[in-house]
Amino acid sequence: MLKRFYDRTLALASSPRAAWWLAIIAFAEASFFPIPPDTLLVPMALARPDRAWRFALVCTVASVIGGALGYFIGYELFDQLARPLIAFYGYGARFDAFQATYAQYGLWIILIKGVTPIPYKIVTIASGAAHFDFALFMAASVVTRGARFFLVATLLHYFGDSVRTFVERRLTLVTTGIAVGIIGGFLVLRLM
Repeated sequence: MLKRFYDRTLALASSPRAAWWLAIIAFAEASFFPIPPDTLLVPMALARPDRAWRFALVCTVASVIGGALGYFIGYELFDQLARPLIAFYGYGARFDAFQATYAQYGLWIILIKGVTPIPYKIVTIASGAAHFDFALFMAASVVTRGARFFLVATLLHYFGDSVRTFVERRLTLVTTGIAVGIIGGFLVLRLM
């Protein structure tokens, strides 16, 4: 099953709609969707290393725009939409402490958490809920999301063939590692 999904994703990379799907996932992940765009970015960059940086740019732009939606959710719709979303992910109790810390260290939180596996949607919603300066939030989002996606793209551009061989030989191990990273990100955020 994993091999079929992997092969389909690689085939998608050469599709004319590949970048659109990547943009949709990156946009949604920054505001409400639990799956990171890396699940598409990595196989697409492996399939087309010559387009790795283009894919990273698509992820960055879409993620930052999605981050603006997450900010809006936190700023304008916190009680109606964000609280239930935060409760759904199990972060309700920790959110108040996070928000207090945010007032003092917001810029650093955005820069650090934007490159980690901790769900970025929590940062975007918290930024809005804390009424963090929107222009500074957007600038920090461009820097942190761009750094994350362009780092992945650069590594895959230069080491794509060896990474692809590794992934194809150890697909179960790689997908397990990605899943552990995502779950670990949620756990780290929950323990904060």
